[in-house]
Amino acid sequence: MSERNYGRLIDHVHLRVKDLDASARFYETVLRALDPTILVERGDAWLQADELFLSADGTPHTIHLAFQAEDEEAVRRFWEAGLAAGGVDNGPPGARTYHPGYYAAYLLDPDGNNVEAVFHGPRLSGESAGLTSVVQP
Repeated sequence: MSERNYGRLIDHVHLRVKDLDASARFYETVLRALDPTILVERGDAWLQADELFLSADGTPHTIHLAFQAEDEEAVRRFWEAGLAAGGVDNGPPGARTYHPGYYAAYLLDPDGNNVEAVFHGPRLSGESAGLTSVVQP
């Protein structure tokens, strides 16, 4: 049985990394800070968590990657956990001016990617954004 999520633009993100062990430690730590129940799977040459896939099979390129957080406290947990896991501060938790209610923190991962956790405020987050999950056989 596979689960398909409708209402999302991105199917998956594949990051090619220099050091899989360092990146796996960083991403598993920050993702568990956002959602302790997230399923993280690890193979010899890859790591997968929901739509995020990491491998060390190519040349790394830097990107900006933003994860949804359920509230401001989750943003703070993400930032603290990421620093403890080797991330570099690229913007501490706080309100941003992108739109009212935008609360975010930024870290650089081991490859220099700008990784963000963002809470859009109760109006624009999660179910109120119209996301639907459908399980298909």
